[in-house]
Amino acid sequence: MNPTAAPWAIDVTGLTKRYAGRPVVDSISIQLQAGRICGFLGPNGSGKTTTIRMLCGLLTPDAGEGRCLGLDMRREAAAIKRQVGYMTQKFGLYDDLSIRQNLDFVARLFELPQRRARVDEALERLGLATRQHQLAGALSGGWKQRLALAACLLHQPRLLLLDEPTAGVDPKARREFWEQIRHLANEGITVLVSTHYMDEAERCDELVYIAYGHVLAQGTAAEIVATAGATDLEDAFVRLVGQAQDNYA
Repeated sequence: MNPTAAPWAIDVTGLTKRYAGRPVVDSISIQLQAGRICGFLGPNGSGKTTTIRMLCGLLTPDAGEGRCLGLDMRREAAAIKRQVGYMTQKFGLYDDLSIRQNLDFVARLFELPQRRARVDEALERLGLATRQHQLAGALSGGWKQRLALAACLLHQPRLLLLDEPTAGVDPKARREFWEQIRHLANEGITVLVSTHYMDEAERCDELVYIAYGHVLAQGTAAEIVATAGATDLEDAFVRLVGQAQDNYA
């Protein structure tokens, strides 16, 4: 990565979070250029969600420093929240509200001007307009995913943090989701997305692999495979975890 090519959307060093004295995230450093898609991978319990929550200002690090979108993640956490779209693992909107009502509620939280127009735009962009009066609780996983992404985009964020957004979604919905993500990145939005799917990892511009709370590898898929002396990406991650067990397990 060339830091002169574009400003860093994420630039954090030594990021650490402990629970009951145990480090869940241990001195992580990540740099990501604006307008890039970064895949965030690792086993369950490796610290991915905790890292994402620190980046968007929902958790305060116990140690470390850095900036998101040029803002200090400690002193300017409130400002970061207003420029980041965070999509959680679990669907977080209201099942008993319609698609439109959910989006209108989120728009009110952000105190968006021209609220109705912004909601209309989000409905059209994600192909939700014809279903806008359908209750969110009646949607399939793929349509819930679209609604959640629409809610993330309402306030026109510069950075998207997506925590396993395609888990449990059918292949067609996954493919359509990634087409949308690539389109957003082409518009200059930076995307950090956690995933367990190797085909999704290969769609990313670069990858960060984390295990035992430590970054084990960062770079393009080809770079990680070559460095690990592996045959493919999955083999590379198996080798990395095997090597890390001696140091961190």
